[in-house]
Amino acid sequence: MKYIIFGLGNFGASLAQKLTEQGNEVIGIDSSMAKVDAYKEKISHTICMDATDEFTVSGLPLKETDIVLVAIGEDQGANIMATALLKNFEVKRLISRAINPLHEKVLQAIGVDEIVHPEEETAERWAKKLCLENVVDSFELNDDYSIIEVKVPNGYVGKTVREVGFRREFDLLVLTIIKRVEVKSILGKTKTESQIQGVASADNVLENDDILVLYGSNKDLQVFLKQKLR
Repeated sequence: MKYIIFGLGNFGASLAQKLTEQGNEVIGIDSSMAKVDAYKEKISHTICMDATDEFTVSGLPLKETDIVLVAIGEDQGANIMATALLKNFEVKRLISRAINPLHEKVLQAIGVDEIVHPEEETAERWAKKLCLENVVDSFELNDDYSIIEVKVPNGYVGKTVREVGFRREFDLLVLTIIKRVEVKSILGKTKTESQIQGVASADNVLENDDILVLYGSNKDLQVFLKQKLR
């Protein structure tokens, strides 16, 4: 996959390096030449550029890039301006870093696809989340085993856990299923919430929009996630 990461601070640089190490093509961008030079051997490509300059940003391969991430953390104004600029360019998937709650509200108003909180989430976790298709979230227990949340592939909708054969076919355990359900507030308004269903059983039927919580080795999880079930 192809990524562009704006901002090579601790989080942005670490994420760019991990994505590069996993075989992805990454363009790391920062306004500091010192940072660009420091990471030019560790990231696929590095460019010294002002992320708020519309003309120079327009010269980047935005249409061919799968994910664009604004990781600028020191300058909140530059973060917002760069995010708005990229939103106007209609990139495929736009993720931006939030520095505080008010900043997050501004990013939501701009309409970013996802928001990063580096103080709470590691670059390792985001690297896995971005690289693995359909993964909603992940928690690495150690170098070999993880727990992940993954959207139910279309090919499994309507089947039971037993029929899919997670343990038999992939050597994975389904810990639980998270379902999106509509609930009514005391004012009568309807909203959608995520509800954990408890310990999964073999007879649970998988539905569209369900999220599976799976445990297994990273190797087996990779095999499962590479199944192109539509």
